[in-house]
Amino acid sequence: MAEGKKRINILFLGGAKRVSFGRKLIEAGNRMGLEIGIYSYELEAEVPVALIGGIIIGRRWGAPDILDHIHQIVGAYHIDVLLPFVDGAISIAGAYVATYGDAWSPVVRPGLAETLFDKVLSACAFESAGLKIPTTYRGGKPVFPLIAKPRRGSASKGIEVLNGISDFRRLQNVSDEYLLQTYYPKREEYTVDCYITQKGETLCVSPRRRLEVVGGEVSRTVTVDDQDIFESSRQAVERLGLRGAVTLQYLRDLESGRLMLMEINPRLGGGVVCSVHAGADIPAMILAEACGQPYDGSREVRSGVMICRYFEEAVFDVKKNFH
Repeated sequence: MAEGKKRINILFLGGAKRVSFGRKLIEAGNRMGLEIGIYSYELEAEVPVALIGGIIIGRRWGAPDILDHIHQIVGAYHIDVLLPFVDGAISIAGAYVATYGDAWSPVVRPGLAETLFDKVLSACAFESAGLKIPTTYRGGKPVFPLIAKPRRGSASKGIEVLNGISDFRRLQNVSDEYLLQTYYPKREEYTVDCYITQKGETLCVSPRRRLEVVGGEVSRTVTVDDQDIFESSRQAVERLGLRGAVTLQYLRDLESGRLMLMEINPRLGGGVVCSVHAGADIPAMILAEACGQPYDGSREVRSGVMICRYFEEAVFDVKKNFH
């Protein structure tokens, strides 16, 4: 990327609803003397992010020609940054950077991304790194309740709580497709928004408690000052070699007080704007690294900052498509 460049074009990958974060990127760019252009790679044009940027009709993540197509888009729109917001786009962004190098992306290395997408493999990786996780069922007599998570699932889809042997037997034939762990009914759940440069410098560790979740995505969350979560997150970042924008998911068993790592998503979380409002200027961190500049902004995150997310309409004229 040319030094002193005044315009940065960012291509969201699957960022259809990420209007708030897009606005934060634009605000951060204004403070840094940059003009920010937002584009989003989508399957249809009528998505909310059209309120702040251009929509580019793209391919599905599994399409055989997707890297070539994105390469065409990068050239045609002078894209500087690829920013993935959904699981399927993370490996695409990493593969594009490795293959073409014409754009930059704040992502983990591709091999680690594939491990983190598989809940069975990631649980093994967490244990190997000495990180505390819920007890994982690996055979023998099951102790209930258990929680069954599809090993390649996302957004809480397909998760079941197994309360007895009949539930367990029903899943036995497909048990290889699930991660089975102890279920803690009395618990608190936390998300930690982190940003680590590609050189390994941790710029942000911001824990927040998940207060309300709708469709697998947080709708109400508040930043917290919790040293146990902070230190556990630092250990995870260091031991796993995490890079870029990542979100860590923790639970705390309220009966024992034990804190456990559930999963790591190597991308920006839906509620990351809460951490941004609390002082974690992740948009500026992304822009600084994209420009090859050191981040010299504040790293202090205030606790007690809550966001409550709500629906707002983006209106489109589609009469030409619906008669």
